[in-house]
Amino acid sequence: MQAEGKEQAVRFVHLRVHSAYSLLEGALPLKTVMKLAVADRQPAIAVTDTNNLFCALEFSQKAVGEGLQPIIGCQLSIDMEDGGDGERRSGGHLPPKKPSIVLLAADPTGYANLMHLVSEAYLGGEGHDSIYITKSWLSAHSDGLIALTGGRTGPIDEAVISGFEAKAAERLAFLKSAFGDRLYVEVQRHGNFDVQHERRVIALAYELDLPLVATNEAFFPSRDDFEAHDALMAVAHNAIVSDDRRFRLTPDHYLKSQEEMAALFADLPEAIENTVEIARRCSFVLDTRMPILPRFTGASDDPEEAERAEAAELRRQAREGLEARLAHVGLSPGHTREDYFERLDYELGVIEGMKFPGYFLIVADFIKWSKERDIPVGPGRGSGAGSLVAYALTITDVDPLRFSLLFERFLNPERVSMPDFDIDFCQDRREEVIRYVQEKYGRAQVAQIITFGSLQARAALRDVGRVLEMPYGQVDRISKLVPNNPANPVTLAQAIEDEPKFQEAAEEEPIVGRLLAIAQKIEGLYRHASTHAAGIVIGDRSLSQLVPMYRDPRSDMPVTQFNMKWVEQAGLVKFDFLGLKTLTVLKTAVDFIARKGIAVDLSLVPLDDPESYEMLARGETVGVFQVESAGMRKALIGMRPDRIEDLIALVALYRPGPMENIPVYNARKHNEEEIESIHPLIDPLLAETQGVIIYQEQVMQVAQVLAGYSLGEADLLRRAMGKKIKEQMDKQRVRFVEGAVEKGVKKQRANEIFDLLAKFANYGFNKSHAAAYAIVSYHTAFLKAHYPVEFLAASMTLDMANTEKLNDFRHDAQRLGIEVVAPSVQTSFRHFEPGEGRIFYALAAIKGVGEAAVDHIVAVRGDRAFDSLEDFARRIDPKLVNRRVLESLICAGAFDCFGKDRAALLAGLDRIIGLAQRSQDDKTSGQADIFGSAGDLPQITLPDYTPMPDSERLMREFQMLGFYQTAHPLDAYADILSRMRVQSFADFSLSVKNGSGRGRLAGTVVAKQERKTRTGNRMGIITLSDATGQFEAVLFSEMLYQYRDLLEPGTSVVITVAADVRPEGIGMRIQTVQSLEEEAVRQQSAMRVYLRDDSPLASLSRHLNSSGDGVVSFVVIQNEGLREVEVELPGKYRLSPEVASAMRAVSGVVDVELV
Repeated sequence: MQAEGKEQAVRFVHLRVHSAYSLLEGALPLKTVMKLAVADRQPAIAVTDTNNLFCALEFSQKAVGEGLQPIIGCQLSIDMEDGGDGERRSGGHLPPKKPSIVLLAADPTGYANLMHLVSEAYLGGEGHDSIYITKSWLSAHSDGLIALTGGRTGPIDEAVISGFEAKAAERLAFLKSAFGDRLYVEVQRHGNFDVQHERRVIALAYELDLPLVATNEAFFPSRDDFEAHDALMAVAHNAIVSDDRRFRLTPDHYLKSQEEMAALFADLPEAIENTVEIARRCSFVLDTRMPILPRFTGASDDPEEAERAEAAELRRQAREGLEARLAHVGLSPGHTREDYFERLDYELGVIEGMKFPGYFLIVADFIKWSKERDIPVGPGRGSGAGSLVAYALTITDVDPLRFSLLFERFLNPERVSMPDFDIDFCQDRREEVIRYVQEKYGRAQVAQIITFGSLQARAALRDVGRVLEMPYGQVDRISKLVPNNPANPVTLAQAIEDEPKFQEAAEEEPIVGRLLAIAQKIEGLYRHASTHAAGIVIGDRSLSQLVPMYRDPRSDMPVTQFNMKWVEQAGLVKFDFLGLKTLTVLKTAVDFIARKGIAVDLSLVPLDDPESYEMLARGETVGVFQVESAGMRKALIGMRPDRIEDLIALVALYRPGPMENIPVYNARKHNEEEIESIHPLIDPLLAETQGVIIYQEQVMQVAQVLAGYSLGEADLLRRAMGKKIKEQMDKQRVRFVEGAVEKGVKKQRANEIFDLLAKFANYGFNKSHAAAYAIVSYHTAFLKAHYPVEFLAASMTLDMANTEKLNDFRHDAQRLGIEVVAPSVQTSFRHFEPGEGRIFYALAAIKGVGEAAVDHIVAVRGDRAFDSLEDFARRIDPKLVNRRVLESLICAGAFDCFGKDRAALLAGLDRIIGLAQRSQDDKTSGQADIFGSAGDLPQITLPDYTPMPDSERLMREFQMLGFYQTAHPLDAYADILSRMRVQSFADFSLSVKNGSGRGRLAGTVVAKQERKTRTGNRMGIITLSDATGQFEAVLFSEMLYQYRDLLEPGTSVVITVAADVRPEGIGMRIQTVQSLEEEAVRQQSAMRVYLRDDSPLASLSRHLNSSGDGVVSFVVIQNEGLREVEVELPGKYRLSPEVASAMRAVSGVVDVELV
């Protein structure tokens, strides 16, 4: 009886819900959908996102976990193919929207059909703008699907609203013929719904004897969320909230309770009852699948035969590959040929037993293809480097016997999980490899993986600010109050709590409060779908039979609709194709070196090169992979590495947790501390790492040697310890202690060792990954130590967009005595080019100069340098080298080679472009040689111009290049700085190293960052620059508030600092700040301006400001300098090097001196 009562309690089931995966429409995260359903005791719920099945598997699995019956469905736009669509426009400025129907999967056939229809809508269509299915597809793909007519936005209602009742009846009859008794006519009641319209639709349904069903298309959790959702809709439609023409929902579009729905449809009980009937008819749960491996040898009728063929092919390739490796690189010390072939046979046995030969062959095939085409491939990453088969197939370049890497850490016969090779490719050519795989296995069987971009705090504020029509500047200011930390994004709520300025802004203007409230509600919702940078899936059949497919509008590559986490659970095997910039740097550097006739083969570089280790031990690591940070430099200086094992250990130790072991490792390495014995049986395993357990592999070997585990069991132990699952740990402890006691270890000691292992297993590092990446680090160090010009030119080329990094490389080059030649249209190329002891600056590294423009300049220059500015203008095409490009080149100094003033060139831009345009027109009309024969070439006469003060010239140079190339803003203040006894940064660094703790420095502010300290106070990190380099100094809360306005980028200041020596450099704290300009004004008492005549007087008066204490006099030079007339101006003026430099630039001024 009780069960029956519970049955009756179910009054309504939601069959049309938009989760957050209805991008920029749904504001219901899946968690919320399920939480609300469970709270309202709903036994089942459908999720029907707009034109996608993004969350089908995730929803199905999570709903079952919550005790809910999932109903998988989709709201699909449909073309009824009768010319009547698009009457309903969703806002005056949008294209007609197709009507939509709702399809629900009742059984596996229905889901397969739904998957086919959704995939076809993306893959079959030509564009991305309109995703829809067509009426004709339904006939063949309607089995197992329950259809709802789509309510007011469906094809039936739409025709009724437009007055085409006959068309509505035709459409309904067609749907009935396609779906039979699985078709329901949908009725919705939102806000003040149109009762007349509802009656007409119900009448149509009754005429055709079709059942009704009630839905409440839900987009957001509760009525209170309507305003935030309305703003989200405005963002989606690129409209503004106040625009009345745009498509709007009602506050009723929320996830209502059973009670509310039953009350709303009390007069139509059948529509409510049918929701429960439909839920009972849908008995399909989407389950996860075991991995379906693609076949390397192609599909065949006899799977067992295919498996045998793959196993034989893998054996052949692995044996031949190992022979080739041993011939090329040789055996590693302490190992024989037998050791290698024995390990190879053991691994092949495991791989065949687990049915993975095809996987290995596929990976080996595309890696060999890449290497044959000279596309750099990484030495391996992740645990794959532990496999000798992988090394033999050239999948990895790390010899696992040389580094004692374990195969079981990668493929454990006792735990069937997919092998996972992550492969690094040169970032510029990764696409080529993906294309190759696509062509080899068929376009339908290869896809990339979807990822969803969510609205983060700053983006949410900007979007909402825009639709609320707030001024751009105000929104920009507010959004910049959110700390920008991509690695660990801050939520808006956290930012508001930490930064009082949010509250102040909201109190000043109510609209800001509204902005913050709405932005917090839409933050975290999905904004768009894009393609995962690395993952590729390959199937053994057309992928749309396994998962729904999507197409990214920006590429023609199909994409799975399930993301990385769920696509694997759907049975697809993922291959990671990652782009690693360092590989491209190494390749570029090796190519540069080859120009000298030196061939460097990185696979044969000795791993014990003393010069490379000495350089690392000095901490000279700019550009060296993985060890550039200040903390890494500190660790290297302490470690003084002298073998590759040290670098592998450092890569593994330099992470939160294990870091505390770096000093222990270093002290033991240099015999400053004894190595503690853990147990005589396992000490040899830890000898390489100074008795410190660093790697997961060591945890496994200890269990093997001390407690008799097989390596497969030891891998399970490592996983249990890493995950800290108590009941597994207790079982393992008993097994471990018993095994150890059998080997003669005392019980108490065995327990202690188990605890020690548990501590390290938790943050032990995967040695295979550490070894492979340490080798890449070593290769970069080797090239830097032996070929610094080529290495730095390659590094700069691959960091062209990052001016901060370019500046680091430039300083490093100067430290090594390498000249960095300023950019010039005569000597520079697209990339940084190495010369003899010098690097030519890249034109494409100048901001605002695109690569196409640079390629064009380099091409027209050819082997013949430009004779003059005119020659340059005649050769270029102004369509490719436009005004913006020319401006950037001039400000960066790339035209200084023509001997003209930069301000004059900027003033004469129209004339330069005019000549270029005329020459171009002549070339097209074939009159190019008239000038050539006459030898009378038109000249460019630059117009009169206002000279540019040094400070402005340098500031523009800095904006283009990211550093000061020709001079430094502080140069103008040299006299004052020497009077103030200010030290240069280079001199100050030396005196700090010799024990000084305070100093006075001058610098031009380059960048300012503000952060929160652990205690919650604010700190500023100021980057300053003087003629000897860039340096950083910090200041804390009170100081920051006091001096914040003086420390804006571009201002020059004098600071006093307290400093101390740290291993990674000098740490400085700012104590006082004063403006250098103000100090100069205070110190300057008089200025003399020397002129030839009185013509510049009008221009000069513009630069004089009478709010100072200085005296100005003009000295007119007459009779070829034999006579001078000095005139003192009445009044007192504000004087500084800045004013003097501006006056010096005026034409007709001979000199300006400050006294």
